[in-house]
Amino acid sequence: MPASAPATDAVRLARAYLSRVAEPYPAALAALVAEVGPVEAADRVRAGEISPSVASQTAARRAEERAHADLVAIAKAGGRLVIPEDEEWPRWPLLALENAGGRRCGGEPLALWVRGPHFLADAVDKAVAVVGSRASSGYGEQVAGEFAYGLALAGMTVVSGAAYGIDGAAHRGAFGAGGLTIAVLACGADVAYPAGHQGLLAKVAREGLIVSEYPPGVMPARHRFLTRNRLIAALGGGTVVVEAGRRSGAKNTAAITLALGRPLMVVPGPVTSASSVGCHELLRDGRAVSVSSVAEIVESVGRFGDDLATEPAEKESDLGAPHGEAMRVYEALGKRNGVSDEVVSVESGVPLERVRALLPELELAGLALQLDGGWQKLEMR
Repeated sequence: MPASAPATDAVRLARAYLSRVAEPYPAALAALVAEVGPVEAADRVRAGEISPSVASQTAARRAEERAHADLVAIAKAGGRLVIPEDEEWPRWPLLALENAGGRRCGGEPLALWVRGPHFLADAVDKAVAVVGSRASSGYGEQVAGEFAYGLALAGMTVVSGAAYGIDGAAHRGAFGAGGLTIAVLACGADVAYPAGHQGLLAKVAREGLIVSEYPPGVMPARHRFLTRNRLIAALGGGTVVVEAGRRSGAKNTAAITLALGRPLMVVPGPVTSASSVGCHELLRDGRAVSVSSVAEIVESVGRFGDDLATEPAEKESDLGAPHGEAMRVYEALGKRNGVSDEVVSVESGVPLERVRALLPELELAGLALQLDGGWQKLEMR
């Protein structure tokens, strides 16, 4: 299991305390932590020496001094508290939450309570969120399970929310292939919810990862599922919605995925199925792309072709070259001078939010350079 610093560490204790005293996502408290650091922020909250906005988020629980007990509880459950100061923290995936600002989702968590033997940052390096309706059909569960199985075989981590229906099918499909799956919970990482998935969650804790913003013992609530959805969207390199009603949590996750600039994919269903109404609306509105195979999903979220599943030869390009939208963005970059995100979007025909998500990845791949005047193309090697 990944090692964490001792429970007496001041920063870890401070973040454990802050994790309990405010309901996620506490924007004002997060801003205070960013300004003065977690230890000073915790001291100010305890003393009540805070702004009215921070006070409104912490006043009801600031006397809850349970940080040490929470760290002991998560350790007894075979888990740990992962914080931004740790190497295990998934910086790149969660950075998208900060970049998206307040648009339909909160920012980066103050801390994450984690159970499982895998290193979280590595586990989400290649990940796909698979979500959908609790009231799923047999068709939906079959597709979710088969897609998750195929994604796991392709080396992708399957992220979902451990709910009945599509979520459960996705987790089981990944396990069926001997792959890795992450369950993001709307309760404490030590709470088995839903109760019918107690065995599944125990298996996830042993062989995958359970992730939550909520301290040990916190029970689920309706608003916590909506908050949880932003983490599912952030930890996945893209989201696949298998089935969704007109009003559903899966559509909420889809909206957050778009706000983060991540690929949104949906599985079409029978036109007579109420479980697929939300999927068809996303397709009709042009907000998502239709997928009908694992290869199409991997291509949508893969990194410049490195993660492409088997495809016809004509779809391949030079070794290491970007594909799809990434290639269009790359080709729209300035050859001699930097060009703005907006110009790249117009030239490539790729939505601006997606452009802003792809440009840093091109930079990491050594294919783009950020200048004062915008982005410049670097030649492939």
